[in-house]
Amino acid sequence: MPRVLVSDKLSETAVQIFKDRGVDVDYLPDIGKDKEKLAEIIDRYDGLAIRSATKVTEKLINAASNLKVIGRAGIGVDNVDIPAASRRGIIVMNTPFGNSITTAEHAIALMFALARQIPQANVSTHAGKWEKNRFMGVEITGKTLGVVGCGNIGSIVATRGVGLKMHVIAYDPFLSEDRASELGVEKVELDELFGRSDFITLHTPLTDRTRNLIDATAIAKMKDGVRIINCARGGLIVESDLVAALKSGKVGGAGIDVFEVEPATESPLFGLENVVTTPHLGASTTEAQENVALQIAEQMSDYLVKGAVSNAINMPSITAEEAPRLKPFIKLAEVLGAFVGQVTEDAIKEVEILFDGSTAAMNTRALISAALAGLIRPQVADVNMVSAPIMAKERGIILSEVKRDKSGVFDGYIRLTVKSEKRTRSIAGTCFSDHKPRFIQIKGINLDAEVGQHMLYTTNPDVPGIIGLLGTICGRNNVNIANFQLGRNRPGGDAIALLYLDAPFPPDVLKELRANPKISSAKPLVFDVGAA
Repeated sequence: MPRVLVSDKLSETAVQIFKDRGVDVDYLPDIGKDKEKLAEIIDRYDGLAIRSATKVTEKLINAASNLKVIGRAGIGVDNVDIPAASRRGIIVMNTPFGNSITTAEHAIALMFALARQIPQANVSTHAGKWEKNRFMGVEITGKTLGVVGCGNIGSIVATRGVGLKMHVIAYDPFLSEDRASELGVEKVELDELFGRSDFITLHTPLTDRTRNLIDATAIAKMKDGVRIINCARGGLIVESDLVAALKSGKVGGAGIDVFEVEPATESPLFGLENVVTTPHLGASTTEAQENVALQIAEQMSDYLVKGAVSNAINMPSITAEEAPRLKPFIKLAEVLGAFVGQVTEDAIKEVEILFDGSTAAMNTRALISAALAGLIRPQVADVNMVSAPIMAKERGIILSEVKRDKSGVFDGYIRLTVKSEKRTRSIAGTCFSDHKPRFIQIKGINLDAEVGQHMLYTTNPDVPGIIGLLGTICGRNNVNIANFQLGRNRPGGDAIALLYLDAPFPPDVLKELRANPKISSAKPLVFDVGAA
């Protein structure tokens, strides 16, 4: 039974979900604050469920020898060292939809608060003052709302803005014209959004490209009196530049829920009359906190019990429905990669993966990750589907994917072509009704070979006597052959042989085989033929 540690406060219902789905769970909601104690016990668990209090550092990840998945109940994963987790093959999940409405509503609330100076008027009125003329606001209706980032949250803000009779413009490199039309917004470039907007709201993740998105240069392009709202990430705005613009009047007001450093007990934004601040309340509603807790429990349980992957930061998603059908092809992709990885000794430059027929309709991102894991594992033993794409990128491997309709006798197959510094190698395979991977083509030569744990791959000129030679050498040295497959490209041309063996091929016998002039090359192979 898989075991999960909940190290932050999650609802009792979420804990019960783990139990109901066959996961052993320890609920220790305060241990996330004790780094040393958490590091002492983390190796006992397959999963770690957290909120924001637990800091999953590289040190903690290195101590988590059995950890398979980290689940963050919420959107932000700033408290998780994702590169370190990926290198160790640990899936990192979040819940991007559980608090989308809540965060969007908070952005709209800050927009109203800025437009009508509600917090300032509230303080004044509580003090017994009646300053109607001091708190002159502006209408929302008819104003231009600029939405930077039109994903899950930004799109909700956009539709709310349309409902408020605002003219909504949006900047998002991934926003299609069709999607913009569906939302009722105008898609624009960022500089145009800066120049036209009366209100600007940020809903983009914090990356190297978006860090310091709003600085003095950006503010200079904006309308005088623009109001800026940030419920996304603090690092999107250069706070010192925003303070200067607020004091000069260039920016009419700001609604800030997130800060460069949190918790923000001090900030140059504090005390400014035209600033409304809240302590990262975007996701802080009863409904949102319950939703994300339930979602992360469901996601982690589905992965640990069924192999389904959803909302992962560093791994392709695999639904619970497709996992059983995809499983044998994940194993196929892995052994195809493992074959080429074991016969290639020079640096790999390019990888092309062809999905033919039924495989083209599958979750090819997962299959690509599996193929890369198999390809790299002969050089890096602890690589897996999570870390393989990162390692391939770090090594400068150029990856391409091709999909096409059924083109041969097989309903579907996968072909892996790898270019190294010295040569190009190609291998194809499929799965039959028994769900076992089979090699169907090597070096353009057709064959049908079952994949075994221990195999021997040889190349030779197509001349008489090869079968007898291999059989004689194996028999004389007590090497038992479970299966034997041959293939050639043409009579008298190039030929290959694949021997499925009961045990590893002995090194001294390999030396004898390689010394024979009829054998061009001989390579013992090892495959993990267990469950995917």
